[in-house]
Amino acid sequence: MIDQATLEQARILIGRLRAAKVKVGTAESLTGGLIAATLTSVPGASEVVEQCVVTYSWEAKQSLLGVPRALLEADGAVSEAVARRMALGLLEGAEGRVELSVAVTGVAGPGPSEAKPAGRVHLAVARRSTGEVVHSQRDYGEVGRAAVRLATVRDALAMLGDALGGG
Repeated sequence: MIDQATLEQARILIGRLRAAKVKVGTAESLTGGLIAATLTSVPGASEVVEQCVVTYSWEAKQSLLGVPRALLEADGAVSEAVARRMALGLLEGAEGRVELSVAVTGVAGPGPSEAKPAGRVHLAVARRSTGEVVHSQRDYGEVGRAAVRLATVRDALAMLGDALGGG
């Protein structure tokens, strides 16, 4: 499912993370662990990939990432607020072992409603040392589940690279 260009993107990111001695983690919903699988496809990833969780259900988001039920009820799982909370929850759960976390939540398709159409994805990257959380909403459209998931992986890797800075 992961193409060569995306694997190369992951290889470059892992190299940059290793050089910077920065550990990362993923909190994934719609990608089902695909970001983690892509990162760990790269030799040497074990030096920088600390922990990754798949939180597909509301219950998993609550118990593993500390997403409040009230937030899920108010905004829904596919929202900026939940993506941000997922990214922060991973950092908190890692107890200082992760510097950068990426969280993704969305609708791979088909879309359940006009408010949250197929292809709508929220991504968030949190940095422990600064407390900063960067969010991005993507609307990939009804391009199919596999295409939405792959595009999300690529954008998540890019956001991690941007958060790392320096090149």
